[in-house]
Amino acid sequence: MSLLVKAQREGQTIARVTPETAAWRYVGFAAYRMSADEVVHVFEPAREVCIVVLAGAVDIETADRKWSSLGSRDSVFEDAAPYAVYLPPGVRTTVRAVRDAEVGVASAPAKGGFPARLIEPAQMNRSTRGKGLNTRYVCDILPQTEAAESLLVVEVRTPGGHASSYPPHKHDTDNVPLESSLEETYYHRLNPAQGFAFQRVYTDSRDIDESMAVEDHDVVMVPRGYHPVIVPYGYDSYYLNVMAGKQRVWHFKNDPAHEWIINKE
Repeated sequence: MSLLVKAQREGQTIARVTPETAAWRYVGFAAYRMSADEVVHVFEPAREVCIVVLAGAVDIETADRKWSSLGSRDSVFEDAAPYAVYLPPGVRTTVRAVRDAEVGVASAPAKGGFPARLIEPAQMNRSTRGKGLNTRYVCDILPQTEAAESLLVVEVRTPGGHASSYPPHKHDTDNVPLESSLEETYYHRLNPAQGFAFQRVYTDSRDIDESMAVEDHDVVMVPRGYHPVIVPYGYDSYYLNVMAGKQRVWHFKNDPAHEWIINKE
């Protein structure tokens, strides 16, 4: 099975990954494009959800509350954090576009330990990671320091000609605090949209070793292994990461063959 999920170029659903289609246990992800007044219904009986307003503006409504005109940017490449909404399992939710919009819907198993809430841009930690051609810009949407049962959600912007998720790292072994076991999806965007980037997913034993050219809106699944991203000159990269696993902590291990690169940063 290929780890690359190609985007649908037409229609509301851009891409979707479920535990069943990915042949794993935890992470679910879908991305939707919406014209003004279009609706997406979200309902996960046994999974918590994080709806990220990637671009445009939407209303998000449950049976007992409504968040109106959520949206902070027209493009994921703007220097701004998004709005997001956290939902516990079993909450029927309607997402309605106020104007043209793009939303990402992340999900993972949960029992219902936390209430629904709005996550505003000002609550999100934004940081710069790496140096030189390894520089990228990170926004923690739902990190391990914020309330959730399984989900971890983060977005990253990487300038053209730079590497990201680099040096190659992995989080596929249950050995906390040295390393945690987390499945992961990458939802890729490119600017200009006709661009492409490269992502490799590989393990120490090379039982997984897949190199992919990813285009705008494609999704890469990372069940295990190292997973660097390389962005060609002239095109900027954005990706939304969704992670989940047995423990809700992010501890990673760098590929020893490439860890020397950190000493140059």
